[in-house]
Parts: sequence; C-alpha cells; structure tokens
Amino acid sequence: MKRSLIFLSLFLPGVAFAAPGLTIYNQDFAVVRDTVPLELKEGLNPIQYDGATLLLEPDSVVLRDKSGKPLQILEQNYRNDPLTQAYLLSLFEGQTIDFTVREPEKPDRLIQAKILRSGYGGPTGGTEPVVEVEGKIQFGLPGKPEFPSLGDDTVLKPRLEWKIQAPAALKTAAELGYITGGLSWQASYNLVSPEKGDSIDVVGWITMENRSGRDFEEASIHLMAGDVAKVDPQHFMKNQRGMVAMAAMADESAVTEKAFDEFHLYSLPRPTSLRDLETKQVEFLRAGGVKSETVYIFNAALGPKISVFREFRNSKENQLGIPLPQGRMRFYRENGSQLEFTGESEIDHTPVDELLKIRTGDAFDLVAERKLMNSSRDEANHLAVETLEILLKNRKTDPVSIRVVERLGVSRNWKISGNSDAFEKKASDEIEFRIPLKPGEERKVVYTATYTW
Repeated sequence: MKRSLIFLSLFLPGVAFAAPGLTIYNQDFAVVRDTVPLELKEGLNPIQYDGATLLLEPDSVVLRDKSGKPLQILEQNYRNDPLTQAYLLSLFEGQTIDFTVREPEKPDRLIQAKILRSGYGGPTGGTEPVVEVEGKIQFGLPGKPEFPSLGDDTVLKPRLEWKIQAPAALKTAAELGYITGGLSWQASYNLVSPEKGDSIDVVGWITMENRSGRDFEEASIHLMAGDVAKVDPQHFMKNQRGMVAMAAMADESAVTEKAFDEFHLYSLPRPTSLRDLETKQVEFLRAGGVKSETVYIFNAALGPKISVFREFRNSKENQLGIPLPQGRMRFYRENGSQLEFTGESEIDHTPVDELLKIRTGDAFDLVAERKLMNSSRDEANHLAVETLEILLKNRKTDPVSIRVVERLGVSRNWKISGNSDAFEKKASDEIEFRIPLKPGEERKVVYTATYTW
C-alpha cells in the first residue's frame, strides 16, 4: 500500500468580499487573509467590515492596498460588544417600541414607550435608561422590552471599522490580514498490526477545531506545523461552549507538504467548511507495510517494570518519509476479525529519516528485579564502589531481548568491572545491556561501578 498525503487549505466566507485564506497553527491561533473591495471618494471615508472573529487580536490587523497604492488610515476600531438588553436599547434610541407589563393577578398588557436614553455604556457599565410613556418622562423601563427585528444579524457579529483619508477617488481591492485565537489543529495516528508480526499500517488524521466565533464556509486551509514563537494575548477569552463532532473523508487528491522557513506547511486543495464550535477530521496520511520492532526496556529510573516500545523509522524505504506533525499515536492489533487497543503515546514533530521510539505500556510476562548488592564510599579518597544485580525473567512463550538501561549517577568519572555481559556506553552517565532470553529463562546481569571525583 502506498503512502498518501493530503494538503489542507480554507476560504473564509464574506458577504461582498472575495474568498479569503486561512493558515491554522497547532498552537490555538490562526492567520486570516481577506480581500476587502474599497470604493473611496475624495476625503474622509468610513469603512466597515463585519466578517471578523470573536478572538481577533486588534493590534495584529493589517489593511493594505493590493496594488501597492498607500492607504492613509486615520483610525481603526474593533467592536465586539456582548449582546445585552442595554446594547439593543441603544440601537433603538429615539424610537418607540413595545413593552410587556406584568402585574400580579392581572393579564399581561402591551404599552408603547419612546427610548430617550438607553443607558448603554459598553462592557464596563452604563446609566439608568430614560423613556417617554404617554407623554411623560420616566427613569427605568416600564416593562420587558419587545424589540423589533433588526433585519439581519449584523449586531451579533464582531466589527472592524476604519476611517480612511483619500486624496482622490479610488476604487481598489485591499488586503486584510489579522491573527485570531480559537482555531487549532492537531495530528493523530492509528497504527494497526496483524495478529502475528510487527509490521504496521498507519493512518494519519488532521483534527481541526473552530472556537473563533464565526463560520468558515467552503474555505481553503493551510496548516502550519512547528513551534512558532507566540506571546499569548491577555485578552484572549477561553470559550467554554461545547463542540459538534464531525468527520470528513479525504478526497482523492494527494496531500502535498513543503518546508516553510523553519516549519512545515500542509495543504488540501479541496475547499471545506469549518463552522463555529465544530471539530472536523481529514485523513492526511495512509501507509501500509511499515516495518517496526517491538522493544523491551528495563530502566529502573523510570519504574520497576519492563516497558514496551515500538520502534520504526520515518523513511521512504519504510513506506513513510514525510515530516510527521506532533500528535498522539494509537496502536491496535488484529484479534481475528476485530481490533484490540494495545497502547498510545505522544510524538513530537518528527523529521524525515528519524527513528520513532514510542512507549505503549508495560510487559505483563516479563519481570525485572534490581538489587544493590554492595556499596562503599570513601570521601577522603574520593572513591565509591557499587555492585548491582538485575534478575530478568521471561514468562512468555516466545524468546525476547531485553535492553537493560543503567544510570551511573554518583559521578561522571566511572569504570565498569566484573560485568557478566557486554554493554554499550550510551551517554556520559548511561550504559545499556542487551540480554536475550529464551521462553521461561531467567538471567542475572551483574556489574560493579567504581566512581572517582
């Protein structure tokens, strides 16, 4: 089975605007690019844009003329007022609306009142409203306001506003770009092994989440993988609303991937929709017959049990050979006609040709017992001696090889003697024994470490 990739791209919807672009980073933010048509008259021009997100970073907004002509922006405002009764009253100042009056033991009745002052003062507060009822002015509302329709949902949308000074009439298309929170993606991988053997089939998924407060219809998405330096803005609010799960099968287009600066960029040529509060999955990798190895490691520094790892190389020769974004790898093994889950772990961003070593759990039928047999320390002569014994037991019906990792932590100056088996120096303070065991076999690994300082 050949590997396949899928490149991801998203287009923002926009009424009266050209389709924009979106690059999502796996750090809970995105860069939005939009096209805003401008028809400016000579002098001062107020411009309004209602397609922004709830978590836009106002100081990241860039508006520039695509043709290269300079735009003289005198003022920029971002409005994201929470929808409240006072805010709606402010939209109907000077108008007469209905109010429902409820009184004990009387039927509800409607009266009309003119809103002279809404009292709206923005998110920080306001004053008491003032209304006119039957020719008389009063503080406070006479009942529950019944607002007429606004005609559209513009009031519900965040808004960008500019005041642009034009030396002459100009008709052009401006490019709008900004950073927003609430958009994220991550990779996940499902790896399936046959009932016998260590080869694996790999399926990789991209999971995108939209909590930005707006929908993206038929959009073109790019996904950036890598650790980009980003200062979290203090005004980002964590959206605690629930998400709607949704899966989308990938189309037949092959995923493309390219290096971009110090990162990797993935794209999908097929437009897709990513609505607010939606989680969407797209398959981006499928590889079969990947050669892997089950590795057993006993490292007392990590715990008393023998850990199980799966190792395989991310290379073209091994049916992979693409940069793998960080994410969770889940392992399954076939059991007749069904699959059984055998463990999972996280991987970091992994370049091509790197070896992946993924811990999937602890071995049930392999046992290790580590004992300090002798220990002495001579501070005057800066000398310490330790003798260690590690008993390994194989209770499986198959032969295994166990890697015994020993940490030499007393001093960086050490010497090994009396060792029962050959070892390999892995680091300045670490050695490794590789011990083969037959089914039912027990073996002792013994060595003496002499430290000086």
